[in-house]
Amino acid sequence: STQVCWPDFNEDELDRALGYEANYAGTSFVAPPDQVLGKLKFGSDVMNIVGDREQPGSLGAIGWDDEAVKPTKFDIIKNGVFVDYQTTREQASMLSDYYKKANKPVKSYGCSYAQSWSDVQFQRMPNVSLQPGKNDWSWNDLVGQMDKGIAIVGDGSFSIDQQRYNGQFAGQVFYEVKGGKIVGQLKDVAYQFKTPLFWGSMRAIGGAKSYELGGAFGDAKGQPGQSNSVSHGCVPAIFTQCNILNTGRKA
Repeated sequence: STQVCWPDFNEDELDRALGYEANYAGTSFVAPPDQVLGKLKFGSDVMNIVGDREQPGSLGAIGWDDEAVKPTKFDIIKNGVFVDYQTTREQASMLSDYYKKANKPVKSYGCSYAQSWSDVQFQRMPNVSLQPGKNDWSWNDLVGQMDKGIAIVGDGSFSIDQQRYNGQFAGQVFYEVKGGKIVGQLKDVAYQFKTPLFWGSMRAIGGAKSYELGGAFGDAKGQPGQSNSVSHGCVPAIFTQCNILNTGRKA
């Protein structure tokens, strides 16, 4: 079992799913929209991801986006199923058939942004968070549920493929866990994954008190490139059967 923090999540950017960003930082395996919306099992039943550009204390909080849309909080993953994309005014109409069938309004979620007056606004990531679970478990509670594993704190190096399907991530601090207790520290740890299998292996998550909000000031996208500030929030979580690497091992 592996316990991690700070999920990065941009597979749900609609322009990527439609192939618009293929030349810079890649597209998304969550496509085409009509075949995945409300159908794709993205993770386990305890997985709930939301987007929210109004989230207090976040780096991406706004009152209105750059198309004068007041943002609303929206579900991206609901009980492990992919249910929506990040959208702008232009993009929302592309999903009108799905929204009408799902009894949702056809409207933007307020994800339009330009880094300055001289740049063109386009779809940018809102604050995205893994939601707390029903049980009010803490970090220590989750460690106590682990028989043998690695507890990973923070984010480190990362690598993803052009569709965000395969990846490798590291962390900042690594603890060895045996019998529900931390027995020491490790180094040179990384984990590899296929995205749906990784999130599908998430078997337990922390409660509301364990939620933390991080963020980055330099989320790059577009050609010409633009930079956006955005927050990711999450609770600690347990993932099983992860492929763990010793990145310091020499041949």
